[in-house]
Amino acid sequence: MTVLYIDADACPVKSEAERVATRHRLRMVVVSNGGLRPSANPLVETVVVSEGPDVADMWIAERAGVGDVVVTADIPLAAKCVAAGARVLRHSGEAFTPANIGQQLAMRDLMADLRAANPLGMAGGGKPFSKADRSRFLDALEREIRAALRDGQSRPTP
Repeated sequence: MTVLYIDADACPVKSEAERVATRHRLRMVVVSNGGLRPSANPLVETVVVSEGPDVADMWIAERAGVGDVVVTADIPLAAKCVAAGARVLRHSGEAFTPANIGQQLAMRDLMADLRAANPLGMAGGGKPFSKADRSRFLDALEREIRAALRDGQSRPTP
């Protein structure tokens, strides 16, 4: 069975993902360190993990595999899920794939090194999340879920 995993801390597309999961009658697991209001939707399971660095990421990485879809902005988590055969999307709809995950990890590490070398010169956050980003995410999630459902047809039932 295909499962949609949401790395929910600071995720701006939870409600959009829930609509798509509901349309496909998929189980959706929302994983966070807390502070989220659980959904009344019977297809949505809320998992609250203990506090600590990367605990939610580890929970998802241990479970996601072929036939599943993961939504995250965390590049190391994305790399683990891609390696396990899951389909992975950023909130903007950009897919993490076997072809691009190495470059994504390298860029992440480079940016971390640049910030460490010059913490005052690289202040500020990213651009605001736009309606176009939300629309791209919805289109990409629909495509990835359809592909994951095809992938999952050959996956053995646990």
